[in-house]
Amino acid sequence: MTGGFSSTMRAPVNKIIPFSNVDGPGNRTSIFFQGCPFNCLFCHNPETIHMCRACGLCVEKCPAGALTIDGDHVRWDPSMCVQCDTCIRVCPHDASPKIRWMTVEDVMAELRRSAPYIEGITTSGGECTLQNEFLIALFTKVQKLGKTCLIDSNGSFDFEKDPRVLAVSEGVMLDVKAVEPHWSDELISYPRDMVLKNLDYLLSVGKLYEVRTLIFPGRDRENEETVRYVAERIGDRCFYKIIRYRPYGVRERYQKLLGEFETEKDYAERYAQLARDLGAAKAYVV
Repeated sequence: MTGGFSSTMRAPVNKIIPFSNVDGPGNRTSIFFQGCPFNCLFCHNPETIHMCRACGLCVEKCPAGALTIDGDHVRWDPSMCVQCDTCIRVCPHDASPKIRWMTVEDVMAELRRSAPYIEGITTSGGECTLQNEFLIALFTKVQKLGKTCLIDSNGSFDFEKDPRVLAVSEGVMLDVKAVEPHWSDELISYPRDMVLKNLDYLLSVGKLYEVRTLIFPGRDRENEETVRYVAERIGDRCFYKIIRYRPYGVRERYQKLLGEFETEKDYAERYAQLARDLGAAKAYVV
């Protein structure tokens, strides 16, 4: 045991991007964990939602022979993989066979290669806070390297009830996807109450780095309700990222429901301007 945490503790890692400039300030390493309690209709990486069920369909379809059934799980051989993502496209369970069960030291070994060139790390997913104990151990080590730690979260974790992970991180990039209850239920298949609680709590303790809201074409009322709710609370205390909906990567069965075309920049800018008018001075469109 080190620092109260087992050195053999492992977490399912979907992928690690060594260098990213869209996941917080500066150049960062982004770590995507597997598993998410939400089922957002607009999810761009639905293969991170569930754990692999070892149904074997991806094994049959893999053109490189990089997947095999090993007992009750699928074994992935990265040396044979050609990164065609056929396994992800054919999976009926919103999962991936290409996850790695990594210890904190496994992750640190990869981070040390990029450490001289990054400002810090951002953990994402899926939903990284499902691995809260792992994050605490990881962040503690990363901070000893003089690097910052940010949490990209959907807001399902109760940060107030267990604030330990906040104590070893610089803050949270929080998704506030919908405020109106029925729209939230339809959009993410999860109650929005904890998300809104976290919005207020993270503001109160100075740990809210950024809020993100996706703007959907033709959903004027729902878009405005969410933007108003967020902007009136955050003021100029954090960034507010107004994100244009894009259908690329969205599961085909949901594209017609949400729209087959991306949100126009001018349409999204209306909501960024609304947010700024309401005091959210750091609102901007991406």
